Amino acid sequence: MNPLLIGLIVLGALVALVVFAVFAQFFNLWLQALLSGARVSFFDLIGMRLRKVNPQVIVISRIKAVKAGLHISTNDMEAHYLAGGRVPAVVNALIAADRARI
Repeated sequence: MNPLLIGLIVLGALVALVVFAVFAQFFNLWLQALLSGARVSFFDLIGMRLRKVNPQVIVISRIKAVKAGLHISTNDMEAHYLAGGRVPAVVNALIAADRARI
C-alpha cells in the first residue's frame, strides 16, 4: 500500500475516534433532554463544556423548569452559572414562586 494512503486512513480513524468520544460524552444528557421535552442541541452541550459550564447542571435545571411550565433559556442559565450563581437553587425558587403565584 501507498504510505500516503495509510497515513490518511490512520488520520481518518483518529478523527472518527475523537468525534465518537465527543458524541458519547454528551449523548446521555442530550437524549434525556430530548425525551423530557427540554430540547438542548448537541452544539449547545459542546459549547457549555468549552465555556467551562457543567452541562449536567444546566440540562437537569432546564428539564425541571420545562416540566414546571417555566420558559428559561439555556443561555440565561449559563450566564447565571458563569456569574457564580447556583442554578438549581434559583430554578427551584422560581418553580416555588410560580406555584405560589408570586
